[in-house]
Amino acid sequence: MSALPNEEAAQEEAVDEVEAALAWHDGDARQTIATLLDDIRHLRLQLALTEVTSSRGFARGWQPSFERS
Repeated sequence: MSALPNEEAAQEEAVDEVEAALAWHDGDARQTIATLLDDIRHLRLQLALTEVTSSRGFARGWQPSFERS
């Protein structure tokens, strides 16, 4: 079997998510981007708090990364 159908399905889902985000803000792209940036800031804060409050053994040595690999 080819990976192509899975890739197409993933692309369709991504497009649906983008359309849903835009629809949430009545098609206002600037407001959609502002909301997504606010979400990123919130999640980075949550990640920083988790890093400070969790022990290394809790996650078996895993450490969070603020940047994508």
